Amino acid sequence: MRPVRAAQDNVVGDRVLVAVQAVNISRLSTHTVPIVPGTLVVVAGAGPKDSNGAGKSSFIAAITALLGDEQWRFASGAKAVSELLFNAELAAHGDQQWASADHGYIVGVFDVPSAGVPVTVWVRVNQEAPHLEVRWAEGVHLATAASEAERVTHADVIWSGLPKSAGRRDVVARDLTRVLYGDRVRCVSFLSTSVRSKVATNLLSQPLNEISPDRIFEAIAALTGLDAELDQEREARRDEHAKRVRAEDAQQRLADFEDESRHLLAAFDRRDKARERLADALKHWRGRLARRVADAAEAEGTLAAQRAEFDAAAETAESAIAEVKAEIAALRDDSLDRALATARRELAAIQASAARVEAERAVAQNTADQLRAQIPALEEQRRRADGRDPARARAELAEARKVHAEALKALGVADREHETAQAALRDAENGPAAAQLTALGLAGIPAAGLLDALDVAEQARDSGHSAPAGSAALAADRSRAAVTEALGDGPAEARGTATGAHSPDQIRDSVGGAGTRAADVAGHARDAAARDAVVVDAADMDAAAKALAGFPGSVVVSSSGVTVVGMAEAQVTGRDARVKAAAKRVERAVAAQEAAASAVRRAEDGVTAAERRVEGAEAADRLAELATRLDAQRDRLTELTAAAGELTPALDAAEEQVGALDFRARTRDVEADRLDGRRHALTARRDEARAGAARIEAQRTALGLDRLVRDWGGTVEGAQEWLAADELTADEWWRAAERHLDAALRGTFDDGDEMPEELAYLIAARKDGRAAEELATFQAVCNALGSYLRAQEEYERHQRRQIETQITTRRRDLAAATRGAEEAAQSTAVHRATLTEAIRARLTRVAEEFDRLDTGYGGYGAALDFPVPAAPADPEQRWSWRVVPKWKRGEGQGYVPYNRRANTALMDEKAVKLVCAAAIASSGGKHLTLVLDELGRNLGKEHRREAVALFRRIGETYGITVIGALQDDMEPYAIDACGQYVKLRRSSDAMAYNEPPIIIAHDKHADRVRMLTDFVTRT
Repeated sequence: MRPVRAAQDNVVGDRVLVAVQAVNISRLSTHTVPIVPGTLVVVAGAGPKDSNGAGKSSFIAAITALLGDEQWRFASGAKAVSELLFNAELAAHGDQQWASADHGYIVGVFDVPSAGVPVTVWVRVNQEAPHLEVRWAEGVHLATAASEAERVTHADVIWSGLPKSAGRRDVVARDLTRVLYGDRVRCVSFLSTSVRSKVATNLLSQPLNEISPDRIFEAIAALTGLDAELDQEREARRDEHAKRVRAEDAQQRLADFEDESRHLLAAFDRRDKARERLADALKHWRGRLARRVADAAEAEGTLAAQRAEFDAAAETAESAIAEVKAEIAALRDDSLDRALATARRELAAIQASAARVEAERAVAQNTADQLRAQIPALEEQRRRADGRDPARARAELAEARKVHAEALKALGVADREHETAQAALRDAENGPAAAQLTALGLAGIPAAGLLDALDVAEQARDSGHSAPAGSAALAADRSRAAVTEALGDGPAEARGTATGAHSPDQIRDSVGGAGTRAADVAGHARDAAARDAVVVDAADMDAAAKALAGFPGSVVVSSSGVTVVGMAEAQVTGRDARVKAAAKRVERAVAAQEAAASAVRRAEDGVTAAERRVEGAEAADRLAELATRLDAQRDRLTELTAAAGELTPALDAAEEQVGALDFRARTRDVEADRLDGRRHALTARRDEARAGAARIEAQRTALGLDRLVRDWGGTVEGAQEWLAADELTADEWWRAAERHLDAALRGTFDDGDEMPEELAYLIAARKDGRAAEELATFQAVCNALGSYLRAQEEYERHQRRQIETQITTRRRDLAAATRGAEEAAQSTAVHRATLTEAIRARLTRVAEEFDRLDTGYGGYGAALDFPVPAAPADPEQRWSWRVVPKWKRGEGQGYVPYNRRANTALMDEKAVKLVCAAAIASSGGKHLTLVLDELGRNLGKEHRREAVALFRRIGETYGITVIGALQDDMEPYAIDACGQYVKLRRSSDAMAYNEPPIIIAHDKHADRVRMLTDFVTRT
């Protein structure tokens, strides 16, 4: 095997693709597939259910990648090609039996029909970068073996034996089209979204009149290779925009820097003048010192050493005391205390606000927790509704309560009947006049039953244990007689002469015996209504009658007579019968009462169930209300949390300010105490000096010459010489020095400039306006200001140099950026003009071929309208053209735009011709491969055969190889009209790879057939 000895560019040259082999590409088998160039090659499929799943789209996509279709974005690495590799997750049994391929091969054999050496190109597809690697060799080098696995292994062996295509490395995706095809377009395609993420508009996938003019241009651009040029134009606009933005940024940066520099230079100039003013201030200060030395020398003459020492000591102490007083006065200023008090008030206010917000948040949180705690109970209650709404549940509750009320009424009736029966039974069992005695007892009237009293009397008579029998019998007889007479015909009232009594003994004592008639009267009385007779006191007769008004037939007996209330309603039988009847009545009443109680319990259960359902139905409404309240509480919590977060920085700042001010206040107090002690010590020393000076007070003046000379720093003669003829007084020198110092301070520190701490302290000490303090601190202020200006001088010189350098550099950068933007604009304009002409020429060529195909294949002529659009202002927007196809519908007629209403057959025919015209125009007379997915999918049944035949005729006429994948319904029309038939097969979902393909074709070049025979038959 020897490497190709061709030039580095255009290795394939005029050769055409005659065979393809795919290794680890999708589910395609590794069998060699010969290709007959210059005709229509249809690729059909036989999957597990229909034509889908056989790998048609993957097969034609691999061919487009091999032929350098620019839609794969080779300049960006063509990562999308790696998606064609075999994926075990999509194979049978997933990754349990198979492993996904990390690399694969697309192998193509290129040959010249007339003569020459064939070239085999191997494109290795990698999962990781580089995603494409290219090698080639003269001759036919295909993987051959008995099985799929062996052919995969053999492919790796062949790749290892091929020489690297670029010296020590391989050609990668960005150089594929240049090295293999010399940047000539060898393939244009329409592929589906399943194999490529960016899909150009397919003019054959839908009716032509449903495609917008800009999408028609995109399709033609993809077919003619204008995509790359349009992308280049967009990149040029991006570059122009970027350079223009850089120029504007450079201009803005220069302006900003000059503005900043202007302020800095003004400050530097101001400080230069301040240095001059400071020098003048020091000069006038020295003049003041000289004047004072000269004046003191003239005034004092000679000074004794001791006097000078005392004066110097006193002056020194006085100066120190003055300085300490100034310092103490400065420290005692209450501005710090006021600031501290203000800061503490602000802190307290902020803390109160924070506490209030926290309290409100806690209340809101507690409310929200309480509301959330109610939700489970309400949810449980809502489930008790059994699907009823509140209205229905309340209606059922009302009905249950109505039933319950009826049951209660029935129970009340039964209870009353039971009580009546029980009373009757008690009356029968307890004896006569029980009801009357109860009524009289409630009325507070003492009484006793007549028959009871009579029975007692009879028993007393029979036993002889009480009073004489004659009197007892007489009482009984008289009572019976009175009762019998009273119960004659209707109501009557009889009054006797006996004394009334209300107990059996009293009855026995007071009633006389009637002897002969006692037995008859007693028997008659017991058989009649005498059972209802009672004995009362004579004074209670009227009250007893009223109390027994509700018991008609009752008999009231007293010593004054007998009273019958109403009439007896019925005759009563014997006691046993009455007791039995009352007992049966009680049994019936108990049974009725139990039945009524059972009905009441059932009614109460119904009411309870209805109430639970009402509570459950109402719980849903309460849940909705609870959710609304809970949302409100959450919103309130959010607001309060945000408010607390907003207060936190202010609280921290306030606490920090209070701490700082408090620290300063304590420091001030300590310093003030220290200075006060120092002041006391200085005062003592000053007093001592003054005491010594008092002895020589007559010899001293208000000025100390020695101190003045020391302040002057020279001799008296030097001071006098320095003054020369200058007659200014010391005060005039001082005022001039003060003016120059103020000017120097103003020039050094502008508003907002930070002042050194020492200088700020000294200036603060001078603000009281006292001359002694100003004089005492003048030299220190000048020294501190001079030190600061000297320290700044070198920095300012360096800054001046830096500013000058920066301005020069930035102006140079601005000039370069401006020049670059202008050049980019000119370049973009030239490139756009050139591209415009290229697009117009290419579209004109397509229009000519469109017209030629239309007139040559049954039409009357066709054309394209393509006005030149303005370039977009957005650098990211693609330059979009609009192409409007139009054609004649009859001889001698005018052109009609494509979007006018027309029959589907005409639209399908023009779409096929337009695609072919674009392919022919892009070929430039050279061999071209046109790859179409879903061939004829949008064509009607009556037009499919004509369209396929048209593709074949155009391919054979213009030397274009048309490769089209088709569905089942298109296969019958394509078999007879195509030049080569390829059928990919995978009969079961359990198969990971395809079966060997079926290929039917005729190639008139016998040498090429013989060259590929061994490789086809051996695989």
